[in-house]
Amino acid sequence: MKLKTKDNGWNPYFAGALVGLLAIASVYASVVLLDKSNFIGASTTFVRAAGFAEQVVVPERVAANEYFAKTRISVDWQFMLVLGIFFGALISSLTDKSFKLEGIPPIWRERFGSSLGLRAIGAFAGGIVAMVGARLADGCPSGHGLSGMMQLSISAFVALFMFFAVGIVVARLIYKRRLL
Repeated sequence: MKLKTKDNGWNPYFAGALVGLLAIASVYASVVLLDKSNFIGASTTFVRAAGFAEQVVVPERVAANEYFAKTRISVDWQFMLVLGIFFGALISSLTDKSFKLEGIPPIWRERFGSSLGLRAIGAFAGGIVAMVGARLADGCPSGHGLSGMMQLSISAFVALFMFFAVGIVVARLIYKRRLL
């Protein structure tokens, strides 16, 4: 199996196998070593990171928050996983020479123009919608898609289907083009 494709990108089968090994390692680490059931996922880590930042500014508010009263804010392996996603993406884009700083992606510029402010508002609003959706679904696409499907959870299949279906519909509405 080749590690890179002809366009110099990572082979998706190799990358998928690495993610599978990571998922198995996370279950082993969580269940066997830590006696917990925290699997791969990112949305909870973002909530804890927000609490971590808020604790520096307004510690009494975090102490009074019901969620943070039962969930200790700490830098754990899931927090490090999220940092690893960022640095892993950076390293892989540097190694395959696809890295570039891009304030406005071409597909956005084609549809909405070159306003960096509009792009920032769109990205921020999209992040809020994604986080609220992940909290309502009790997990993000990575949590449901990797951890939930690995456990053959029906709710994970339903959630992942909904993530993709709604994503396709919204992308089609926003970019006014046929995606399928």
